[in-house]
Amino acid sequence: MATVNLTKENFEETILNNDIVLVDFWAEWCGPCKMFAPVFEKASEENPDMVFAKVDTEAEPELAAYFHIRSIPTLMVFREKVILYSQPGALPEPMLEDLIKQVRDIDMEEVHRKIAEEQAKEEAPA
Repeated sequence: MATVNLTKENFEETILNNDIVLVDFWAEWCGPCKMFAPVFEKASEENPDMVFAKVDTEAEPELAAYFHIRSIPTLMVFREKVILYSQPGALPEPMLEDLIKQVRDIDMEEVHRKIAEEQAKEEAPA
């Protein structure tokens, strides 16, 4: 599957309606973004069961601000509506492949359990 463009209009729907979503925050003027783009595109073709999306930080400054994007490219990975990864920098192809494998292999029941425990702690009276 080719990459899709995310905007503030379709971002939430994309995250809510797909199991795994990789989001590349980028800008046209960014050299490292241009170097990462073909790596990201190739991974999208090799993993058609995942959504590979791009956010143009110049066109979508509200999304960039909401996710505190300070450096581009920044890659963010969502699985079952949870952010599992968020790091700036252009990943080389082998590192992106490894990250995708790790995202596939993670025990999401355990992740959701830990999130629920943390939320319960925050809501408990002191």
